[in-house]
Amino acid sequence: MKTLKKIILLTIFTCSAAQLFAQKASWIWYPGDFDIYMSNVMQNRRTERGSFFPVFWKMDSHYVLVDFHKEFNLAQSEEVKLFVEGTYNVKIDGQAIAGFPKSIQIPAGKHKLSLKVYNQAHVPAIFVQGKTVVSDETWLTTFEDKEWIDASGKTSDKSGTTFVSAGSWNLTDPTQLPSQFKLPVKGIAAVSRKKNEGGELLDFGKETFGFIKVHGLKGKGRLSLFYGESAEEAYSEDKCETLDYVDIDLAVKKDSIMPLSKAFRYVNRQTTGDVTVDSISMLYEYSPVTERGSFKSSDEELNKIYDVAKYTFHLNTREFFIDGIKRDRWVWSGDAYQSYLMNYYSFFDAPTVKRTLLAQRGKDPVTAHINTIMDYSFYWFLGIYDYYKFTGDQKFVQDIYPRMQSLMTYIDGRKNKNGLLEWMPGDWIFIDWADKLSKDGEVSFEQLLYARSLETMALCAKLANDTEGIAKYDKQAKELKNKIFELYWNQQKSALVHSRIDDKQTDNVTRYANMFGIFFDYFSPEQKLAVKKNVLLNDKIAKITTPYMRFYELEALCAMGEQPYVLKEMKNYWGGMLKLGATSFWEEYNPDKKGTEHLAMYGRPFGKSLCHAWGASPIYLLGKYYLGVQPTTPGYETYTIEPNLGGLAWMEGKVPTANGDISVFCSKKEIKVSSPTGVGKLKIKSKSKPVVKGAEVKEVSKGIYEVTIEKGKDYSVKYSG
Repeated sequence: MKTLKKIILLTIFTCSAAQLFAQKASWIWYPGDFDIYMSNVMQNRRTERGSFFPVFWKMDSHYVLVDFHKEFNLAQSEEVKLFVEGTYNVKIDGQAIAGFPKSIQIPAGKHKLSLKVYNQAHVPAIFVQGKTVVSDETWLTTFEDKEWIDASGKTSDKSGTTFVSAGSWNLTDPTQLPSQFKLPVKGIAAVSRKKNEGGELLDFGKETFGFIKVHGLKGKGRLSLFYGESAEEAYSEDKCETLDYVDIDLAVKKDSIMPLSKAFRYVNRQTTGDVTVDSISMLYEYSPVTERGSFKSSDEELNKIYDVAKYTFHLNTREFFIDGIKRDRWVWSGDAYQSYLMNYYSFFDAPTVKRTLLAQRGKDPVTAHINTIMDYSFYWFLGIYDYYKFTGDQKFVQDIYPRMQSLMTYIDGRKNKNGLLEWMPGDWIFIDWADKLSKDGEVSFEQLLYARSLETMALCAKLANDTEGIAKYDKQAKELKNKIFELYWNQQKSALVHSRIDDKQTDNVTRYANMFGIFFDYFSPEQKLAVKKNVLLNDKIAKITTPYMRFYELEALCAMGEQPYVLKEMKNYWGGMLKLGATSFWEEYNPDKKGTEHLAMYGRPFGKSLCHAWGASPIYLLGKYYLGVQPTTPGYETYTIEPNLGGLAWMEGKVPTANGDISVFCSKKEIKVSSPTGVGKLKIKSKSKPVVKGAEVKEVSKGIYEVTIEKGKDYSVKYSG
């Protein structure tokens, strides 16, 4: 017992939540460590038919010994309470305090408080609570034990040790250890129970996620639970993807909660022996994000698509942004990148973006691409700059920049003789789930993402005050962009070809590099039009059947003003899933498939995920390209609102920012806007000059007008659409 207390010391003091919030005290740790630790915990919950199913890539771990310190200048002496997860020592001005103090007295004046914490099993973490001395992200940390105190008591770092700002998840309860963190749950009953041979089929009404709770369990024998996103899957005891077996011997009725969360709509409950069950419910597990973004229009089917997309996205928003709730329940970088974009137009949950980026990246040294996938390393870079663009959080970019540098150094070291990237042992070139999609040779799509990542590095180098990095990455990006058009642009096809093999262009043209080139703004106006005609709107080019890449295809078309076309595509594609009874959007949807073919994938009859984050992309498309709201400088200091009805009679919605929600209403005759942040530009296409009270209307080109939107004001603009 003494050993346990020494390893994990938890001291409990009475302190109101309001007081804690006012002090802004939080559990802190070495930045990225708790993110890595919790992602390991979450991702290793995956099972397949009761078997443990670990991730495909190297998993890093936390540092086991961490130093925390901060200097304070106190007007008067202060009592400070200490909460620590791990074995620790405490120093004031370099002088150790005996034992494991639960509270200390810091004298008035300038002092340095230091805690050094060891914990092999969990992340070393501290919670410091005084009147002014509190733990937060302003504390400095290091995992190196090389700091020395000279005779005068002044701190000097003789070894070049790097101190970095502490990490935090805003966990403000000192009595709740970080390692005990769990998402909240709430009880939900099944909507129907249907008896079958040996048991019953429970229907919870829609796709959901959580822990099954069995009420009034009694008898001797086995309880079997077969989970299904479809009734067919739940009924298939030998082929369903997830299940639970519980052997019991109970003389008295007892309630039991399954130890692992599952994704399901249906549960097939079977029993053997004389086992009886009164009823079954679930504990719905969810991320407590705030519903902020919204969209509603004159088209009821589109409204349903938006609502189901948002529900799909919320189900896949957990401790981190994951791919799907049935499988894989992992932090895939390509999936997460799309989740970031959807998040900025729905929950605007910045902490989950940061923790996902940190968890994906892990530790140095870099030995493989993120998730072992070349393209997924590039999405990681893009996610960081987008985070800065939407939030304005420069500090996070500065903190993570060294990890960006080391990953880019690894990538740069894998170029071939032509300065391009191609498959090497240990790599997975993914791009998309598509039949007969070649990954051989130098694939243009990978070079395009590489160029964009180098541009991102140059921008982030500027934010991190890395002058040499700015010049280096900018030069690399420009050289690679020039090389892409020199080597891949085919004048006869008016498109980028898919790949080069043996230093020669292949004849194959796919949508991937071409559609990214549009919203990356890499093409000339003439090239954009040619690509739209010869690739994006050309049925002879292989079609995309995953929501994953439909996301980008439709974004490219929206970027070129094809909202009416995209609206029809959204209704056909996502509406097609709804017509088949979808209550969340799928990993893949091919309209040509029939019946249970829609449930199969990976050679398994129920292998497909029917709730996949990348299926929720209408959230992003409707917010950015129909309501038309997007930042033009970081953190929405400036932004544009360019509504496009795309064939709708009217629409309204909210787009969240760090400082509040931007509201937009648009019909064919009126636009209403209000904003709590920055300075916006409302761009309007109108046959005649719009009319608005209290603002100037400027004609910027023929039929295009602008109105400046100031925060805190309401605008009603009459126009001729």
